Amino acid sequence: MRIVGREVLHEFILQHADAAPAANAWLAEAEEAHWRTPMDVKERYPHASILSNNRVIFNLKGNKYRMEVKIGYQNEIVLIKRAGTHAEYSRWRL
Repeated sequence: MRIVGREVLHEFILQHADAAPAANAWLAEAEEAHWRTPMDVKERYPHASILSNNRVIFNLKGNKYRMEVKIGYQNEIVLIKRAGTHAEYSRWRL
């Protein structure tokens, strides 16, 4: 997959350094992935939340952090929309 919005993840890591290993591991896996459907995502990340409009919420570092992405399955593009703490996630309008 081609990853767009890396700067969002980079800024998040600058604020939450303890999330860096989990975020970087997710990034490495996403780059190598070939997700064709939401079920492909769920196969690898069973705790990911599949939302409408091809959006997915990934848990980072257990349930401490969340990341929202939008996946273009046909063109293999992942757009990182935002990342935040669990408390911040609770205030997101999804």
